[in-house]
Amino acid sequence: MRDHGGVPALSCRRTPTVAQIVLFHSALGLRSAVNAAADRLRAAGHTVHTPDLYDGRTFDDIEAGLAYQEEVGGSEELLRRAVTAAAPLSDGGLVYAGFSLGGSLAQNLALADDKARGLLLLHGTSDLREDAATEIPVQLHVAEPDPFETEDWLNAWYLGMRRAGADVEVHRYRGAGHLFTDTELADYDAEAAERAWAIALDFLGELDS
Repeated sequence: MRDHGGVPALSCRRTPTVAQIVLFHSALGLRSAVNAAADRLRAAGHTVHTPDLYDGRTFDDIEAGLAYQEEVGGSEELLRRAVTAAAPLSDGGLVYAGFSLGGSLAQNLALADDKARGLLLLHGTSDLREDAATEIPVQLHVAEPDPFETEDWLNAWYLGMRRAGADVEVHRYRGAGHLFTDTELADYDAEAAERAWAIALDFLGELDS
C-alpha cells in the first residue's frame, strides 16, 4: 500500500481546479462538523452539497447512529437516498466525498458514475465488486490503527482499487481517533485534522477539470 503518513508530496503548482462536491455525513448524521467541513471546502472555491440522509437526526455516539440507520431501512435505504440526492447533480461531473459511513456511500456512487471526477474518503471505505472499474483519482484519510478500517482490510481495499484502475493515495494518522476531524468528538485530533484538510484541499485543487 502506498502510505504517505499524512505528509503531502511536493508537486508543481497550477491554477487550482474548482470542484462540485457531494459530501455525505457519517452514521452520526449531518452534524455541525460536516457543515464546517463543507464551509472549509467552499472557502477554497468549491461548490459543496451536503445531503441529509437522516431527516435531521444527529447522534453523539456510533451505536445510536447505526441503530437509527437500521430503523430507516439499513444500508440499502441509505444508498438509495444518496443516489437520489446525487443524481440531479451528476451531469456536471461530481467529486464524491464522505465521512466514515458517508465514505462508503461516496465510494459506491463514484464507482457507478462514469462522469465522476474524484473520490475523497475520510475515515471510511466500502467493499469492491470483482468487476469494479474506474480511472478516477482516490484519496483516503484514515486513523492508524482504526477499529473500523483494519490493516488487512485496507491492504485488500487498496489492491482492489488499484486493480480496478483507480489512482489511489492513502494517508494515515497514527494515534488519531476514528472520526478525528470532528471537533465535538473524543476522536478529534487537531493536528491530524489540519494535516488531512491541507492534503485534501491540494487533492481537490489538482483534479482535472
